[in-house]
Amino acid sequence: MQQIVLEVFSALEGVGLTAAVASALANEGIACNMVAAFHHDHVFVLASSSAKALAVLQSLQNKAIAV
Repeated sequence: MQQIVLEVFSALEGVGLTAAVASALANEGIACNMVAAFHHDHVFVLASSSAKALAVLQSLQNKAIAV
């Protein structure tokens, strides 16, 4: 497994961040385990999928910035 740390602050009351991340990865056929922590969220993917997962997450980030 490969750990990817989402370095974005999300309020504990916030809804949808982990769902958006997991959905974006699932749409690309990448299985993941999400761990929501107090300061950062973590995504665990198969090591063989980590480069593609990171690219998907960077694309998701760019779309969020553009909004």
